[in-house]
Amino acid sequence: MIKSIAHASFLVEDVQRSLDFYCGVLEIKQNMSRPDFPFDGAWLDLDASGQQIHLMLLPNPDSKEGRPEHGGKDKHVALVVDNLDQLANRLEQANIIFSRSKSGRAAFFCRDPDGNALEFSEDFTPAK
Repeated sequence: MIKSIAHASFLVEDVQRSLDFYCGVLEIKQNMSRPDFPFDGAWLDLDASGQQIHLMLLPNPDSKEGRPEHGGKDKHVALVVDNLDQLANRLEQANIIFSRSKSGRAAFFCRDPDGNALEFSEDFTPAK
């Protein structure tokens, strides 16, 4: 019955710092139609189908301490990209640490400025 994911939400400490990462480094477009909620944040459009990332400036109940170094061993969102090597170069230029997938797939993981884990791959075919 579930058809897709509409959005993934991340709690952030500094919206502009997060926008610098998501819009600047990852080149995700900000959607300016976010309603006026009682907290700051931003909506980011992943594609034309309406999938988004929501950034929310709210207290984070999860500690950053003790998270695994490799984002694949932590809660994360997996994103499909056009060119994995090009994104790796952008992350390196921005001095953002990332680690290759431990499964041998063409994928890697990094963390945003607030410690949220992200996975990137060029193609993802779920196991059936």
